[in-house]
Amino acid sequence: MYNVIIAKIVKKQLDKIPLLYAQKIAFAIYDLENNPRPSGCKKLVGYDHIYRIRVGSYRVIYTINDNILIVEVIKVGTRQSVYD
Repeated sequence: MYNVIIAKIVKKQLDKIPLLYAQKIAFAIYDLENNPRPSGCKKLVGYDHIYRIRVGSYRVIYTINDNILIVEVIKVGTRQSVYD
């Protein structure tokens, strides 16, 4: 089982998202404990160990460190804002 670490900036980003979507995103984030590479996850091109999952119109960007079993969520947002 992996440990999920959520960056402070992600908590602020989640506060700005409507509650219904924020709950779905939070559930998807904590589901990464059991399966850090769920179906539909994609590795970002040009980066090592950085992945994204899609939750509705939102994206969750995270890193996976398999050596110490840690998933760190680094960004949450819409497609337009998450990749810049």
